[in-house]
Amino acid sequence: MTKVLVVDDEPQIARALRINLTARGYEVSVAHTGRSALDLAADGRPDLVLLDLGLPDMDGVEVIAGLRGWNPVPIIVLSARTDSGGKVAALDAGADDYVTKPFGMDELLARLRAAVRRSANLPAGEPVVEAGSFSVDLTAKRVWREGAEVHLTPTEWGILEILVRNPGRLVPQRQLLTEVWGPSYVHETQYLRVYLAQLRRKLEVDAGRPRHLITEPGMGYRFQA
Repeated sequence: MTKVLVVDDEPQIARALRINLTARGYEVSVAHTGRSALDLAADGRPDLVLLDLGLPDMDGVEVIAGLRGWNPVPIIVLSARTDSGGKVAALDAGADDYVTKPFGMDELLARLRAAVRRSANLPAGEPVVEAGSFSVDLTAKRVWREGAEVHLTPTEWGILEILVRNPGRLVPQRQLLTEVWGPSYVHETQYLRVYLAQLRRKLEVDAGRPRHLITEPGMGYRFQA
């Protein structure tokens, strides 16, 4: 049974979606805030998220970013916002589709089925990744070492997140530079050396002999749990 997480603070809409989706054989859970949505996604592992952007505690775009830190679950945005800026922000953050309210249930169901089909072979990640003496919460974007929270700069977090989301895989220098700094920085490999050294000092037991943030000389970097 396909599990759908409905995130909407309007009770009538959430109830209507629950009734219609349950009648069609979906298992439905409902969240009315962004925080509860992230918690339910971590605990229940839905197959698809229907997300309203106008939530009482955080913008829906923040919820998308929190999910995308660790989970490729399809996200369909349901929103009364009609401006192109809101749509672009949601899609750039990682949403798969955008449906403007009011919407027809038949169209929404067709989009839902298409999104589930596209994601059928995508593995879900873990919201919290353990690596020896430190752990990384990809949803909350926080890091702990030996029980104490570690402060990372936005750039340090950007590098760490990419590596942790690709465990055991070589992440090329060019990819890291492009995703963290932008395409005009693809030759600035010294940036990576500086920031990886900083990350190792903050996270590794022995920064001079790293066990988790590994350099592949001339190629890139690798995260080993």
